[in-house]
Amino acid sequence: MPVPERERALGEAADQRTPRLTIGEVLAVLRDDFPDVTISKIRYLESEDLVHPQRTPSGYRKFSGADVSRLRYVLAAQRDQYLPLRVIKEHLEALDRGEPLPPTAGGPAAVPPPAVPDADDETAVPPLTADQFARASGLEPDQLADCVQFGLLATDADGRHPASDLPIARAAAGLARHGIEPRHLRVYRSGVEREAGLVEQLVAPVLRARSEEARARATEKLRELAALSAQLHTALLEARLRDLLRP
Repeated sequence: MPVPERERALGEAADQRTPRLTIGEVLAVLRDDFPDVTISKIRYLESEDLVHPQRTPSGYRKFSGADVSRLRYVLAAQRDQYLPLRVIKEHLEALDRGEPLPPTAGGPAAVPPPAVPDADDETAVPPLTADQFARASGLEPDQLADCVQFGLLATDADGRHPASDLPIARAAAGLARHGIEPRHLRVYRSGVEREAGLVEQLVAPVLRARSEEARARATEKLRELAALSAQLHTALLEARLRDLLRP
């Protein structure tokens, strides 16, 4: 789905700008298209100056139709183009001024970031047996065992695999078809662990906070850092491969 046009992002009619909806009602409106959105996420986007609901005398937020359209713009840009909030904010500011959107070529949208799941996502799909996991991933049983042995995949106490590990297994299966065995992939895991350690240092202070808004801020930062890390990794690998192809 493309990012909505200016009319969808900012609203047109004066009635669109009349604040009527509570934050809970906004959540209900957005949930169909954005199942992962939460009240904490909406509050966080407000704290980042991306949406500006009015406040009642008692301090409750009231959102207009234009506010909701603006939130849709932000959420769609994150989901469909993997844009960081800094870039989305530039887009919204340009649209507010009636200017065309700034270019994003070469930006984080070029590479989808690794998923940063919510805390409850791990229980959304039950774990798979080794046979089920192997069939779903395309790995042979001995390849799956090697992936576990060399630390690419892990199992629970019953020897089952989380469904969230299927993207790793499918990538390993694809590489195996080109003759790259699981034992050769340890370098990827080592690199990822170093990257994760660096990112953890950056977000750990925010993660220690107890408020929902602070954790939403940390999640957002994780997503942006993951996108940038994936972009850097891809760019460096492509540069190295270009060197190999030069005469």
